[in-house]
Amino acid sequence: MTLHVGLNLVYLVPGETGGMETYARELIPALLADGRDVRLTAFVSREASETEGPWREIPFVRVPVRARRRAEWVRGEQVHLPGLAAQAGVDVLHSLASTAPLRGGFRRVVTIHDLIYRVYPEAHFGLRSAGMRLLVPQAARRSHRIIVPSESTRNDLSRFLHVPAAKVDVIPEGVAAPDVREAMSDTDLRQRHGLGARPVLLTASAKRRHKNLLRLLDALALVPKRDRPVLVLPGYPTPHEEELRSHAAAIGIEADVRFLGWIPAAELEGLYQAAVGFVFPSLYEGFGLPVLEAMARGLPVACSDRASLPEVAGDAALLFDPGQPRAIARAIETLVKDPTERERLRRAGLERAKLFTWASTARATIDAYDRTIEGGPAGSG
Repeated sequence: MTLHVGLNLVYLVPGETGGMETYARELIPALLADGRDVRLTAFVSREASETEGPWREIPFVRVPVRARRRAEWVRGEQVHLPGLAAQAGVDVLHSLASTAPLRGGFRRVVTIHDLIYRVYPEAHFGLRSAGMRLLVPQAARRSHRIIVPSESTRNDLSRFLHVPAAKVDVIPEGVAAPDVREAMSDTDLRQRHGLGARPVLLTASAKRRHKNLLRLLDALALVPKRDRPVLVLPGYPTPHEEELRSHAAAIGIEADVRFLGWIPAAELEGLYQAAVGFVFPSLYEGFGLPVLEAMARGLPVACSDRASLPEVAGDAALLFDPGQPRAIARAIETLVKDPTERERLRRAGLERAKLFTWASTARATIDAYDRTIEGGPAGSG
């Protein structure tokens, strides 16, 4: 019997949804490639319906909202989606972005990527934080099963939302094979950003407080100037970026930092190739895909020892206390000055990244759909 799965992508604004867009882009083809008898229908925002992506390569239903407006996203998910999914005849509706419709005559699965709204509420801005505080707990209670990307997130669900562990499937995300064919040349990259011949240290993240970039700047300032790399920070800007820029100037490292904002894929791949290492000082991650993305490219990694990051990195990264700039500085100096350790980390990272594939993510996700069909009514959490 064919299992008809609806994918709730009402949240998706292509190019603006970060890791949850990556999750959709990679999971859909992997589900189709799994080979089991599963039929997919995507329920998409107006923005996604107008943009190329794997959601348009399967049957899709346009939900009549603009998801860029948070209130419309919620209206689309809670008001329009239950009826549209019922009309399409789905057996299971899988919501991919931590919130989900609270009703419907079909089985409901939600992927909750993290509980950052609860652990670090300052990470979200404005109405988004308030909305997550309301909608994520309701999604956890009203869904029949929950998918999380790490044991750390499952523990957070138990601690903060009192969700029984038996209701939760831990399914790590995958990391896609890098496409380095179009990478910007080292010469062009260094000229564009005024890097000279200095070592380059890369971090890739949104400019949000829980990413701990202020302490990373403090750590960079502790590295002796003769050994100090240029720290390059691509990632979409936020209101926090101005504080970061001001702080870099105040501690005298303005010339040692490049805030790039969003950059094309070719430029990012060029940075991965040019860098001596990747540093990720985040205080909280539900999974920590940037660490694996760096490892998959053979880039030595140093990262925080908090939340899910040790779980993802294993022994293939230098782990440090993200609350201690001196500890971060020591890791930076190792990446810059110790070629033997860099080579060890490079090899270990490549092997570690091989353990995380989207094929295995899809296989475990379909197993979760099957458990959803076999289970009882939605729990009250």
